[in-house]
Amino acid sequence: MESEPLKILLIGHDGRFVSTVADMLQAGGPTEVKTAPTVDAGLALLAAASFDAGLFALPTADSTGLPQITALTAKAPRLPVVVLGTPTNEAFAAEVIYYGAQDYLVQDHLDAGVLRRAVRGAIARQLERLALIEEKDNYHGIFDHLVEGIFRTTPDGHYLLANVALAHIYGYESPMEMMASIQDIGKRLYVEPGRREEFTRLMKEHDTLKGFESLIYRKDGLVIWISENCRAVRDAQGKLLYYEGTVEDITKRRQTEQELRNSESLYHSLVEAMPQGVFRRDLKGRFTFANQTYCKYHRVKPEDIIGKTDFDLYPKEAAEKYWRDDLSIMEKGETMEILEESRPVGSEEIRYHHVIKTPLRDEAGRVIGLQGMFWDVTEKKRADEQLRRANAELARSREELHTKNLQMEDNLRMAHEIQLAILPQQYPVFPGNVPLEQSAFQFVHRYQAAETVSGDFFSVSALSDTEAAVFICDVTGHGIRAALVTAMVRALAEELKPLAREPGMFLRKLNSDLCSILKTTGSPMLTTAFYLVADWQTGVMRFANAGHPKPLLVRRAARQVQLLANASGHGQPALGLFEDSLYQTTEIAIQPGDFLMLFTDGLYEVQGQNEELYSQERMILDVENLLSKPTAELFDALLDSIRAFSVDHEFADDVCLVGMEYTGKPA
Repeated sequence: MESEPLKILLIGHDGRFVSTVADMLQAGGPTEVKTAPTVDAGLALLAAASFDAGLFALPTADSTGLPQITALTAKAPRLPVVVLGTPTNEAFAAEVIYYGAQDYLVQDHLDAGVLRRAVRGAIARQLERLALIEEKDNYHGIFDHLVEGIFRTTPDGHYLLANVALAHIYGYESPMEMMASIQDIGKRLYVEPGRREEFTRLMKEHDTLKGFESLIYRKDGLVIWISENCRAVRDAQGKLLYYEGTVEDITKRRQTEQELRNSESLYHSLVEAMPQGVFRRDLKGRFTFANQTYCKYHRVKPEDIIGKTDFDLYPKEAAEKYWRDDLSIMEKGETMEILEESRPVGSEEIRYHHVIKTPLRDEAGRVIGLQGMFWDVTEKKRADEQLRRANAELARSREELHTKNLQMEDNLRMAHEIQLAILPQQYPVFPGNVPLEQSAFQFVHRYQAAETVSGDFFSVSALSDTEAAVFICDVTGHGIRAALVTAMVRALAEELKPLAREPGMFLRKLNSDLCSILKTTGSPMLTTAFYLVADWQTGVMRFANAGHPKPLLVRRAARQVQLLANASGHGQPALGLFEDSLYQTTEIAIQPGDFLMLFTDGLYEVQGQNEELYSQERMILDVENLLSKPTAELFDALLDSIRAFSVDHEFADDVCLVGMEYTGKPA
């Protein structure tokens, strides 16, 4: 405020002029002035105390003193400096600004008001400049320290933006060097001809790509594997602006996969040449491999034995004995060397074999099955008692598994009932003293989980007699994990009621809180969300969108259906992705008869015949054809239409559909 005292550092060798300027400053308002005859003396004062601004009286009437301005601002970069001099031409003033000053004043034209305003203006401009620098540094700090490569390209294959991680993946020192070198992505980057064209074709069809894996050339000529995730960014009219996405170097993974294939090939070539029968089984006793010797003994083809168990090859008693031995090996994790009795398929002769079985482990050391080898030793035999114990143990295991399955089913049913209970059971009315049918806002919803529990959630609440709030969200995936995150989102949203009237701030705080929780789990879960506040008395609706499908705004009077986009036209990140994301609040006017339709992506991500996708565009056409129906009937007819389109006549993902109709002011 103007009444706040200023602390000014005044540098000048002319004592009389310095005294005059100090008097002007104090005449203009509360001011504490410290003086110094030279720049070096002024810097010494700056080292001992802080000042709001500096005034520097040029020691000469020409440009020879200008470097002293740079010396002062270089060592005190946060101090706004106003230069006082005698030259009156604009060119000299421009040079002063170029050397680092915030303003230039002609000494002969000074008065207390002019000086005070110039100082205040310099302070304000410096604060604004420092804030912009800090904001830019923060953005680039986040952008350039992400481990994934991030890009933005034109559809014809030119880079618009890239981060440091992407440049390093491609072997360049900086993004600028990379973008200058790669002028045509299709010709310069991809190893396989036509790969960029394939990328562009898929983007035109789907607007998004996940896990697009390709071989590319690095700067040094090395060939590496990358995986790209990408989305198309369009303006409010749907015009394609650019592609943006992420890149991951998957060379090590692909090399590991190839090495594994090579190792498997070598293993199989050695095993197939062995005279012994060799086999592998999983934890449930199903064959996952058998060599030619083993298959020849049992008179089956290798492809026919996969997935079968010993019960398909041996009499029941013999198979039960083998299964008991297998369980012991897998449970104890120890190798077993035994004699087994067997009778080949189609033969009545009993044979005995020397068998060595050993646990089969994964890379983490967990037992995932067993591996065995046998050769014919018909003269040996094993006791039958082991068979009866194996049978009893197997029965107990099956009973325990059955009991646990029943418990799990009970828990899932209870979770389903709880999830339905936290959804709105009845809608608020506006104002609160009118019957439901006279409410200024009318609501309707449809909710369907893909599994027992869902990753979709919505709420409808009254902020006042005139304001309604509607929130909808969709957690990545579906099932128990997604349902747990929706429960967290609901709890966090309840705690944010003080911010409920500001959609942008509401989503920003919700995102921050959700990121803090998910960070401790080490497992990111993206959540798209849309939040609106509508006032029936003013006819104004404000909203913010966090990566959620754009709702449909239906102008019934004009029979228009349009996607509700942010004022900026740019998409904003989903919740749980970046901890300090900002979300824009957009304000629009609504008219009586207007109808807002909110939904999750499970509504339109439906596959029909010949792998055709339903799409948002088709959904809008269906809504336009159903505008004559009341909202509830429109929703039911729309869901029926999408089910009819679906190849299996069902939704593959969770579906949440919420409608809000503005009927106008109550009578």
